[in-house]
Amino acid sequence: MNLTDFKALTFDCYGTLIDWETGIWNALQPLLSEGRLELTREEALEAFGRFEKAQEEETPSLRYSSLLATVHARLARHFGAHIFADLNDRFGASVAEWPAFPDTADALAYLKRHYRLVILSNVDRASFAASNNKLGVTFDAIYTAEDIGSYKPNPRNFAYLIEHMEADLGIRRSEILHTAQSLRHDHAPAEKVNLARAWIDRRFEKKGAGATGEPAKPPKLDFQFKSLAEFVEAHRAEGAR
Repeated sequence: MNLTDFKALTFDCYGTLIDWETGIWNALQPLLSEGRLELTREEALEAFGRFEKAQEEETPSLRYSSLLATVHARLARHFGAHIFADLNDRFGASVAEWPAFPDTADALAYLKRHYRLVILSNVDRASFAASNNKLGVTFDAIYTAEDIGSYKPNPRNFAYLIEHMEADLGIRRSEILHTAQSLRHDHAPAEKVNLARAWIDRRFEKKGAGATGEPAKPPKLDFQFKSLAEFVEAHRAEGAR
């Protein structure tokens, strides 16, 4: 199997293209400060991941910005922090401020010349539109949890992706390489529906799973890279052979 075998890359955005852990950590600072909470970055991210997972399962049709606000309120209650309610809404709107990884825009500009590029994201359309300004490319299709009515790793999201890729773009399952950081949200369910998988291991050399959580069973991977820049170099090397 080669990177050049595929016609389309389907991307998770947050954690893969956008540095969501830095964005989450920055957006949690008012809660940590006003609640006088002494949590490390990894402790805060792991707690966020637990509550986000639970909330997505409990309210799969809740718009992501509202879901984030609810998660923030649950975090505050869990840690016994007394805060003003407007901090919940500020956290819910924080996606627009989450930064892109330094290699994302250049990598996408290169990959756009070789593939159709598609987003499969757990956010809402308005939140993604704000992030898209940092990514520098026009995607061929954008499928969000708001469109689908559920959150990854729900298999509905991948069934929706496969169906719409063929109907909207004429791209078959075998021509798709799903490219993502989260083993739990993306690679485990993508494996179940027989999508080829490229892991962008943005947490390389960090312990634990951070905000994404662990899958019940580690999925098999077709490709593994530490960054999108490394993916691009591998693609260039294939083309030079």
